[in-house]
Amino acid sequence: MKRQDYISWDEYFMGIALLSAKRSKDPSTQVGACIVNQYNKIVGIGYNGFPIGCDDDSLPWEKTSDDPNETKYPYVVHAEANAILNSTKDLHGSRIYVALFPCNECTKLVIQSGIKEIIYLSDKYKDTSSVVASKRMLQLAGVKIRQLILKGKSIVIDFNIDE
Repeated sequence: MKRQDYISWDEYFMGIALLSAKRSKDPSTQVGACIVNQYNKIVGIGYNGFPIGCDDDSLPWEKTSDDPNETKYPYVVHAEANAILNSTKDLHGSRIYVALFPCNECTKLVIQSGIKEIIYLSDKYKDTSSVVASKRMLQLAGVKIRQLILKGKSIVIDFNIDE
């Protein structure tokens, strides 16, 4: 008889997004993204960080400063953008799994790339102008949004498989 406690596709792909977030060096917010085509094949993965070739120790990680260029915001590439840029296939009709609801800049990339569904965990910035604009664009473009509700579930990854 087969196992009954296996994870769903949504849990699997969100888990990949969350595991990808662990690569982020951002001290305050780690976000990962996983793009999946209609056949449940992963076609792109990304996490938030500085652009390739930009030393992580040469740019600021601060959230606030009197000088906006001394914060992380002008430099960080968001997880969604990295997943799209890292994609290996045409993204039309695919879906993207992300921990946080996308900002307006990432939403533009999602729409332009042909992604048709966003599955997210948290909408903690829902009242910001960026997310309000995102939702407006997504509605106009016909991109589905769905919050993944997990009831206290956790997945533990144990690298000690021989024990």
